[in-house]
This record gives sequence, C-alpha cells and structure tokens, in this order.
Amino acid sequence: MRSGSLAVLAGAALVLGSLACSDAGVGGGAAVGLAFSTRAAPSGAAGGTMSASVAQAGDSTIVVVGDDSVIIGSVELVLREIELRRSGVTSCSMSDGSDDDQCEEFSTGIQLVSLPLGNGTEQVVTVNVPAGTYDQVEFEIHKPEDSADAAFIAAHPDFDGVSIRVMGRYSQAGTSASFVYTTDLSEEQEIQLDPLLDVAADGPANVTIRLDIATWFLNDSRSALVDPSTANIGGPNEGVVRNNIEQSIEAFHDNDHDGLDDSHEDDDHGTDPDHP
Repeated sequence: MRSGSLAVLAGAALVLGSLACSDAGVGGGAAVGLAFSTRAAPSGAAGGTMSASVAQAGDSTIVVVGDDSVIIGSVELVLREIELRRSGVTSCSMSDGSDDDQCEEFSTGIQLVSLPLGNGTEQVVTVNVPAGTYDQVEFEIHKPEDSADAAFIAAHPDFDGVSIRVMGRYSQAGTSASFVYTTDLSEEQEIQLDPLLDVAADGPANVTIRLDIATWFLNDSRSALVDPSTANIGGPNEGVVRNNIEQSIEAFHDNDHDGLDDSHEDDDHGTDPDHP
C-alpha cells in the first residue's frame, strides 16, 4: 500500500519556523510535529466504519458496503489558523490578542491541503513548543469567499465558496459513475487531546489530525453508502455527509507516524489487520 502524498499549496508551504504565540526558549520545550492522516479508525472504535469494508489501492481509498462502493481518488480541503492550545485556556481565537502566550501556531494563513490516502501519515510542519501541557488542537475549515481570499481564489478557482472537494467514483448495483463532491462547511474545529500532550525538554513529539474519510459517505445508520453527488450543496444528503465529516476528525499522539493513537495502540492493534 502507498500512503499517498500531502501537498500544502496557497504559497510555498505552511508557516514553518514561526512561533507567533510565544518564545519557545522560555522554560525549555521540544519539537512538536503536525501530521495528517486519513487512515480508517480501527473497527469498533469511536468513528469507526462499522459495516463498511475499507482498503487502499494505489492512490485511492475504496469503501465497500454490500454491492455498492465509493472509490475516493483525492481529498482537498482549505484550512487556516492551526494551533496547539495550552491546558486551561478557553480558546485560541481571542480577538484582543490575550491568548498570545497560550497557543502555539502551526500555521496562520489560508492553505489548500491534499490529504494522504493510505495507512501512514504525512508530516507537514514541526515547531518548537515551550514546556507544558496542551489539551487541544484548534483549526478552521475555511470557505474562501471574501476579498481577503481573492488571491487564493484566483489561484484555486474550484474553491470559490468551497472548503472541501472530493473526487472519485461511486458504484451502485453495478452502475458506476464519477463524482465531484463539494461543501461550503466553514467552522472552527476544537479537537481534544486525551491524554494531554505533555511537552518537556526530553525529545520530540508528534500530533496527528486524522480525518476518517471512509465514514464520510455512509448513511445515518452507517449501514449503507449514499451517492456522493446527492450530498453536494442543496442535495438531499448534504446534512448527512457534513455531519459525518465533522464527526470524523480526531487528534492524538502519534510518534510512530502510523495514523493510530499511541495511547491506544494495544487496543487498536487487536482490531487492525496491519498490526497482528
């Protein structure tokens, strides 16, 4: 299996060396990496695919339920303001700047991210984070639409008013057709880290944001697939898929970069065929 690749567009890359929130040298600290994964959650885990069978083939993720299937060939989403929040802080988005010494920024500007379609992860950025405990990753899934996004929209016209774009093929009862799914979902995501990330001066750590794309096109009961084209803006399954996307996002410690939560590796390996 091939993990795929993750490209950060909208400029050269994510903001790498900048700690726009605080001085990493105060009180020690360590390098913390940020990675993305689309690896399916282990069977039976929260957000797991349940009745769906999931496999990777080349650069695609294949989801099968009964005689129907969705082949996902690409997933792109627009993100901005990805931050790691200190424990005890209410939010990383205080407009008065009072959070400046409480949240560590992985990136601030708008960027187009192409997610990896495989069992591994793709590390995007590493920053030096001050020692302390961190309980949440915050970021915004962003719909480009106003004058501040004009340059981005000019470079990526398919994302004018669109925050997520998925391309693939849907097959139902032997009839197959290509699809393009888009959504204007635009909201801040606050993903709890459990257990907390305890950053000390004794070595690097990695946080993975996993989006379990295998669950996106399941129906409410997760017993059947929906046609992705019926989930586009204004379609009858728009709300079902939007809810699935929101429920599919997790963040966790992942120092071995396998797309699984390090704190539950023993449990995960018991249900994951890649980890006998």
